Amino acid sequence: MRLKILLPYQVYAEIDDVSRIVVETPQGSFGLLPRRLDCVAALEPGILTYETKAQGEVYIAVDEGILVKAGADVLVSVRNAIGGTDLGTLRDAVARDFVNLDENERQVRAVLARLESGFVRHFTEYHRG
Repeated sequence: MRLKILLPYQVYAEIDDVSRIVVETPQGSFGLLPRRLDCVAALEPGILTYETKAQGEVYIAVDEGILVKAGADVLVSVRNAIGGTDLGTLRDAVARDFVNLDENERQVRAVLARLESGFVRHFTEYHRG
């Protein structure tokens, strides 16, 4: 498989010959092997693990985002990513930087959620009327 990790402002990594990928979703860990059917999955902040023959097992801390598998290509689009080999350090980074959102960001997300739900409600009312 070919793994491409995208951030809002750059391509974080492009890795060829990936033999397996494991990510964290709201439903738990999710693994991909080369012959898996195409799919889409929402990602939670956590550790993305991939393996190649050349590098072995590699860990990357990722923020929330989305994974899309289409054929041999796996695209992971996340808000932020931190690479490293020390799994303990990466877990701390996930807890510190990704999971513990500051209060302002929580308030902004709450306002956006209310705006989105209001838009959907008005849109469905418009189509009924």
